[in-house]
Amino acid sequence: MTVSNDLATDNRVNRTCNVLKESGYFVVLVGRKRKNSIPLKSKNHRCVRLNLLFDKGPLFYAELNFRLFFFLLFSKVDLIFSNDLDTLPAAFLAHKLKRKSKIVYDSHELFTEAPELEGRFVKKIWERIEKMIFPKLEHIITVNDSIAEIFKSKYQKSIIVIRNVSEKFDWNELKSKIELGIPEDKELIIVQGSGLNVDRGIEEAILAMQFIDNAILLIVGDGDVIPHAKKLVKTHQLETKVLFFGKRPYKELMQFTRYASIGLALDKPKSLNYRFALPNKLFDYIQANTAVICSNLIEIQKIVEKYEIGISIETINPKAIAETINGLLENKEKLTAYQENCKQAAEVENWENEKVKLKVLIKQVVAN
Repeated sequence: MTVSNDLATDNRVNRTCNVLKESGYFVVLVGRKRKNSIPLKSKNHRCVRLNLLFDKGPLFYAELNFRLFFFLLFSKVDLIFSNDLDTLPAAFLAHKLKRKSKIVYDSHELFTEAPELEGRFVKKIWERIEKMIFPKLEHIITVNDSIAEIFKSKYQKSIIVIRNVSEKFDWNELKSKIELGIPEDKELIIVQGSGLNVDRGIEEAILAMQFIDNAILLIVGDGDVIPHAKKLVKTHQLETKVLFFGKRPYKELMQFTRYASIGLALDKPKSLNYRFALPNKLFDYIQANTAVICSNLIEIQKIVEKYEIGISIETINPKAIAETINGLLENKEKLTAYQENCKQAAEVENWENEKVKLKVLIKQVVAN
């Protein structure tokens, strides 16, 4: 299993590793080590963190693929499972040289349409890499129907959709609010995840707290927007209304989510990658029975409306967010109804059901 992250919080990859192990594989998950990487807790598979000289930018991706390629080349490999385009060059080249190996490509997003690449020459490089390798792949996975349709149209390839849904969660070990360090006497609103980045409505959610009383916004996770978000909180003197908890292990992250009345998923359609996003925090909110306020993006809105678990809003600005949050907190009957509907949705939208498709794919790979 090849990834470009530090192995700490990628729950989709960890769940996939577990399915591969259930299917008879000895699994080695290979990523990188960063200066702020949290220690890895024991997993059901071997983890390898590569120490790299570069942390970001073109040199990072070049070094990562160079190191991944040689790691794979000198390892005993039956199946290479490449996660996202930034590990695919190394994985595909190693697969071609190790002729008995199989390869599965799991595209978690429209990588070439990420806002970080917009207007940069490096975008053309990634597009060229994708065009060179993608048509040669036989087993391809992605996270939702919209992205699958784009790939099908672009490359005329068969794509299997395996969504990034959460496992059923065991709430028997729920910590108290005091143990988690969150207020006991306030309504809690949360935005959480490992990718708290720009254009995901986090800044607007913070500014919305100026218009919301008797509630606290919890920001649990990390991403490139966090330094700016903290400055925003300080500038507007919102330290008592917005609390940061940083990156947490998944089980702890879910406990924060469980105590929240409302979960936010406010991604903006600034790029194709975000327009067709289906973030895993949406399924975390469902498992935690947390009502959802989301942007009206296709895949997110589809789930929210199907199960009636929350409200989608057209405009992502502080006043619109505040008005929606205040209205929902005041209407306890509607809020409770959304939370109860989450319980019903959780029985359907869970990894235990979703992973069946992955097991079928693995059997096909072995059969071929």
